[in-house]
Amino acid sequence: MSLRKNIALAVAFLVLGIQACLSEINRTSFPQGFVFGTASSAFQTWIHDWEWGEEMEGLSVKGFFGHCKIIDGSNADVAEDQYHRYPEDIQLMKDMGMDAYRFSIAWSRIFPNGTGLINQAGVDHYNNLINGLLANGIEPYVTLYHWDLPQALEDKYTGWLDPQIVNDFAVYAETCFQMFGDRVKHWITFNEPHTIAIQGYDVGLQAPGRCTILLHLFCKAGNSTTEPYIVAHNILRSHATVVDIYKNKYKAKQQGSIGISLDVIWYEPENNSTVDIEAAQRAQDFQLGWFIEPLIFGDYPSTMRSRVGSRLPKFTKSEATLVKGSFDFIGINHYTTFYARNNATNIIGVLLNDSLSDSGTTTLPFKNGLQPIGDRANSIWLYIVPQGMRSLMNYIRQKYGNPTIIITENGMDDPNNPLISIADALKDEKRIKFHHDYLSNLLVAIKEDGCNVKGYFVWSLLDNWEWSAGYTSRFGLYFVDYKNKLKRYPKDSVKWFKNFLSASAN
Repeated sequence: MSLRKNIALAVAFLVLGIQACLSEINRTSFPQGFVFGTASSAFQTWIHDWEWGEEMEGLSVKGFFGHCKIIDGSNADVAEDQYHRYPEDIQLMKDMGMDAYRFSIAWSRIFPNGTGLINQAGVDHYNNLINGLLANGIEPYVTLYHWDLPQALEDKYTGWLDPQIVNDFAVYAETCFQMFGDRVKHWITFNEPHTIAIQGYDVGLQAPGRCTILLHLFCKAGNSTTEPYIVAHNILRSHATVVDIYKNKYKAKQQGSIGISLDVIWYEPENNSTVDIEAAQRAQDFQLGWFIEPLIFGDYPSTMRSRVGSRLPKFTKSEATLVKGSFDFIGINHYTTFYARNNATNIIGVLLNDSLSDSGTTTLPFKNGLQPIGDRANSIWLYIVPQGMRSLMNYIRQKYGNPTIIITENGMDDPNNPLISIADALKDEKRIKFHHDYLSNLLVAIKEDGCNVKGYFVWSLLDNWEWSAGYTSRFGLYFVDYKNKLKRYPKDSVKWFKNFLSASAN
């Protein structure tokens, strides 16, 4: 037998061996009714019609910002064009056996100016998408806000920095309940409010790109020490207002549920010292605690109140009552784990003059600056640490009374390497192992530890435009050929999920 045939045979056996090792869990391992789905956002996957004139859609801050500060100089004007290709993409989900699809509604597609005149063409489009999903047995999970504020509201009153946003978001959300709530039974108010506040208003890497880092050399406007907290406060007030509207006016008739999706890195102390253990707790307070504690307890974590002081807005008594308990479920977007260590001097934070220094921690995916916490995916921040999933679920169970949790995002990316063939790009054994290992840890958290988790959404269905990373990053289960009319190709992970989801109890 030739050397080439020997190598090919060895590779084939290796792949079969990987598949065999990863076959011990499947859909039936999870509790009955556990939901499996894929996820996307409007801005990352859909054509944006202000460029194309197909319907009256207003510009969003992401549309404006999406032409700036992108690593490959790309933009999301066309993205994956799910706007036109949603029937095809629905079939991709159905063929895999997915139960649900999490997508976002673009606010500016419903209200081009943020308020006022409703865009009926936008309403019609979402009706068609929702009806198409349901006709194929796929449950829609709808996110109302995934980072794409109408530019008109940013221009009118600086968007999330102004209290007026609470009322305008409430009108938009209630319009969605009225238009789609007879069929949509799962609503998510906001995706990753922590990312909105920090990336948009502290470091300026996301829209609207505000910060005071290096005395406005990086951003033209902003205040990194105050604006993130103001934005987060207005988001929480908006969320609670919308949940109150839904529960009082629509929930009984429409029989749906509503929650919010929070981005959460799990933090491990870099060293087993008291100061690092306390630093890891502070890091968690300034990330997850910042948003979940108002929902559970009606106020911000005590560490934030003491360390941020007067820069942290306060809830009025009525606001605290409204915010507390304002959820049916909490979505968790979890990808990775970092080390946390105490930062006593905080010299860099003082020089940068930003809110990230308030926690008094340094968080990195390296131990002692050298040893990585796990294998890295493509993104510089995404290190693969499956056990972090179990640790995080148990932390939420123990600290916050075991609320209903849905994993609304989990996944990993490969590089968009132009030097390899499509056939090779479809061989994503690393992604298969990622999902197997994270799901295995989630399963233990549910079955052995008693964590109240009801669903798992893969990020993402398709390779998409990945914000500041542009098209350099591929998160999708399906490969999108950007050079050939956006054709979709199933990666090996599609086959794995299809087998995983098609399993039946013996």
